[in-house]
Amino acid sequence: MSIEIGDRIPAATMKIMGANGPEDLTTEELFSGKKVVLFAVPGAFTPTCSAAHLPSFVVNADAIKSKGVDSIVCLAVNDAFVMDAWGKAQNAEELMMAADGNGDFTRAVGLELDGSGFGLGQRSQRYAMIVDDGVVTTLNVDKGGSYEVSSAEAILEVL
Repeated sequence: MSIEIGDRIPAATMKIMGANGPEDLTTEELFSGKKVVLFAVPGAFTPTCSAAHLPSFVVNADAIKSKGVDSIVCLAVNDAFVMDAWGKAQNAEELMMAADGNGDFTRAVGLELDGSGFGLGQRSQRYAMIVDDGVVTTLNVDKGGSYEVSSAEAILEVL
């Protein structure tokens, strides 16, 4: 069962790239007392994620933050090295590139995607959520293979 509007974000630990390599980032650190837009993609460097999804947030980062958002987080079931390289390749300096390498957060929110048929293994569904002080206030999950409701433009409409 997936997380729903009104639910609290479950406890989990992700990784972000720090000055000396990968560092832990807990959901408590990320969401407590903050308004956060988190969007998840099936995989870094994959076609739709690289051509449309991540770029929509890069282009709209200032507009999103002007609506009172403290952080914009891109999450994928990839490692911190890949997420860091992808962020740099996409000029995503205004975004936090979070790695859910083992899929712990993705499983905890119930938004897994079985990408084994494509050689990807277990990944995350494509979605975007707004989290206010640890509580989900908006959750836009794209249906299998589509990219419609999780764009930065769709999030801007509800902010």
